[in-house]
Amino acid sequence: TGHNLGHDVTSSGTVTAAMEAAIWHAPGIAISTAYKPDVGYEPAAGIAVRIARHVLIHGLPSFTLLNVNVPPVPSEHIKGIKITQQGTRLYQDELVTRTDPRGQPYYWIGGKPPQGVEENGTDIGAIADNYVSVTPLHLDLTSYSMIKELHHWNL
Repeated sequence: TGHNLGHDVTSSGTVTAAMEAAIWHAPGIAISTAYKPDVGYEPAAGIAVRIARHVLIHGLPSFTLLNVNVPPVPSEHIKGIKITQQGTRLYQDELVTRTDPRGQPYYWIGGKPPQGVEENGTDIGAIADNYVSVTPLHLDLTSYSMIKELHHWNL
């Protein structure tokens, strides 16, 4: 369990499940939170029901899903809901070499947890300020501006 913010959506099973729903023309909603034992999942569950009701009423465009992140605080501390865009994650991974019981090396990704740039209007900024973040995502990841550029490359 954890938030799916910024670039992390590309490696999230939760977001991928919502993408699969969108592929099959079903409403896709990814709900994520960072679990804290003293808070539990109740705030996220309440937000999930609220968002799902709105999606059932209004629908979603084809190949669009919602990435919803809920701050890990009690419901009464959630300030509201913000419609956001993806933020920027900063990764500080390190490749760690370890030795297995047979003396063979293996590699592990270690380092510090990713940090986020807390910009206003982004999913990362909303969560940092105790708002629920709702980011609409679209399955078409094509860089349309790059298509024109690639034509000039004479590939």
